[in-house]
Parts: sequence; structure tokens; C-alpha cells
Amino acid sequence: MPKPPTRTVTPASIVEAMRAASHGPSDARASFARGQCVRGTYLPSNRASEITKSRSFTTPCRVLGRFAVDGGNSGAADSDRRMLRGFSFRLGSNGHRSDILTQSAPVHYARTLAQMLGFLEARMPGPDGNPDPARVAAFSAANPETLHQASYAGARPPTASFAGTTYWGVHAFPATNAKGETRFIKFKVSPVGGDLVLSEDEARAKPADFLHDDLKIRIAAGDVRFSLMALLDRPGDPVMDVTIRWPDEGHREAVRLGTIVITRIAPNDACGAGSFDPANLAEGIGPPPDEIFAARSTAYGRKLLV
Repeated sequence: MPKPPTRTVTPASIVEAMRAASHGPSDARASFARGQCVRGTYLPSNRASEITKSRSFTTPCRVLGRFAVDGGNSGAADSDRRMLRGFSFRLGSNGHRSDILTQSAPVHYARTLAQMLGFLEARMPGPDGNPDPARVAAFSAANPETLHQASYAGARPPTASFAGTTYWGVHAFPATNAKGETRFIKFKVSPVGGDLVLSEDEARAKPADFLHDDLKIRIAAGDVRFSLMALLDRPGDPVMDVTIRWPDEGHREAVRLGTIVITRIAPNDACGAGSFDPANLAEGIGPPPDEIFAARSTAYGRKLLV
């Protein structure tokens, strides 16, 4: 059965494979290709400083954000539940900037770079333009953890709105507060009005880009609000493995860091290459220790993911 490749894998080879597997054009983003840039504000809660001393999270600031549908193929329909929804946002400025990338599933589809490349290569289109189902099935059988993300997304009803989606940070970030206490946290971005979903019939009736149209309509009618939450670690949590959730993660203690208020649509060129770099973390939030984060940071920093 196929296993992850044993050769040296680089962020550049991962991005190249992402483009090939998704049928995306060479000048499009390799992931979350079709999106909408937005602007707004961030208002910290009175508990943010208990978790981190980072001024990105403890000081009111402007927000630059981008909502998007996953995949390098910009023709993917918004109603396709297999495609994750993403929300990237920037908090802070003047040397205290943090860029956070979140998605509509709490796990990633690979634990290591080698496994990520193997996952993508198993899904490369064949002569007929489609992946070989037997090859995909064989890789999945040898690497069952790579199915966790798709299983999570497939068990949820279709999303009705970018504004009504819960977004997760799959990485564990070391957060240090003003007392010098450090613990791991995961970010969770929860819509203030709750999740909004569609029935299967409603999803089939929607136009291909309805999420983008819906976002513009909602922002024109008023602001869109999210609670930025920090999920708190416990001893023994698997902080190195982004393919699995922390035990009881959906019900454990969380602290509201603040509220993100999206107030207007912004030109998409405001969210061009390099707009959101995971390596940008203001003091008080450290880089996660897992292998996938390190590669993601390199890819964005070198603008491999445009």
C-alpha cells in the first residue's frame, strides 16, 4: 500500500503538488483560491491578558481579514461541503502584528510534510483528468489519520454563510501572559449569531458563489461579529499532531480573547501575496512546535502560496 514518500520534502514541493492535485492555474493561490478581503476592528475582552501579553490580542486594533473556500481550483462551488471554508486575519500593527489562519475543520489532513506530499500525490489527476480511486483508497488505508479532516467536514451540513461558520486553528500555540506563565492554546473563531447551515436541497439550489454574495449582503446590512476564543491545554495534549483533536476539545475550558467585528468589504488586492504570514506572531504568542506549521510559515514567508 502507498506510504508517504521517503525523499526529502520541501515547502516548495508541497505547493507544487497542491497546484497539480487541485487543477488550479499557476497564477492562483495553491489553497483557498477564491476569497473575499474584508476589514474591521478587534475589541479585546477583559480576560485576554490572563492568556497572553501579546498586544495583538490585548489592545483594540484594526483587522484585515479574508474569507475563502479551499482548493486551488477557483471554479469550486461554495456549496461543496468537501471544500473547507477559511478565515485568515491580521491583528495589531507597528511591530505587534499577528496573522492567524483558521478553517472550518479542527484538524489538518497530514501530520508531517512527507505524509502531506503522499496525500496530494495520491490525488493527482490521471489521463482522464481524475484521481485514481484505488490509489486514493490505498493511501488512506495506510494513513487513516489523513481521513479525519474529510470525515469531520462530511458529517456537517453545508455552510449557509461565511458569517455563520465556526473556524478553528489546528495548531497549538504557546501563549505567555504578563506573569510569565506559558501554556498551549488553540484558536477558535465562533460566529456571535451561531452557525448557519443549509439542507441538502437548499445547497443544491444555491449559485456557485453564494457564500461570497451572502457576505457582501450581510456586511452591507450591518457588521458581522465573531468571538475569538482560546481553548486551553491540559497535560498530555497532543500538541505535535495536527491530525487529531485534543481530548474533549469541543467541551473543554475556553477563554474569550475578544470580538472581531467585520465592517466592510475590501478590495481583494489588499489581501495579496504575503498578506497573512503565519510567522508573524507578536510577543506573547509563540510559533507552534509541529512540522506542518514550520512548513506553512516558510511557504507563506517566501510567497510560495500566493
